[in-house]
Amino acid sequence: MVIQIAVLLVMSLAAAGIGWVSGGILRSDLPPADPAAAETAAAGHGEASGGHGESAAGHGEGGEEAAGPPPNPLVLPLPPITTNLAAPSDIWVRMELDIVLEKPSDDPNLVERVHQDLLAFIRTVKMHQIEGASGFQHLKADMEERAATRSEGLVKMVLIKTLLFE
Repeated sequence: MVIQIAVLLVMSLAAAGIGWVSGGILRSDLPPADPAAAETAAAGHGEASGGHGESAAGHGEGGEEAAGPPPNPLVLPLPPITTNLAAPSDIWVRMELDIVLEKPSDDPNLVERVHQDLLAFIRTVKMHQIEGASGFQHLKADMEERAATRSEGLVKMVLIKTLLFE
């Protein structure tokens, strides 16, 4: 019985030590916290910052809201795709997509070309091809390949924001 307790104690100490070392290694990758930023955030409810956590820079001259960050030129939204599947034809699909570009494009018709090609592709898809997680991954990979081909390699990724079947 004494040997079992001793082994249990040694194993517990070893586990605690390994956890402490692992935590130290993982924690070292994080940037150190800035104490000045923490004090500024904690004082965010004061009157100097506009009260109730609002920053004084958040309002324009006439009390209007300042514009948010400019949209990313490398992420372009596509118009929603609504169509029926190839089989069964009574199943409708609605997708909202974004495309991520390798570099900004000057082509004004790029979004329309990719949208039309993906619409044509979705009309050829059968329900059994996109069932389950692997079917979703295959659908996404196929759409990324078609978008990259249609844009001559400019589209790096297709982001599926919504996918609805009815």
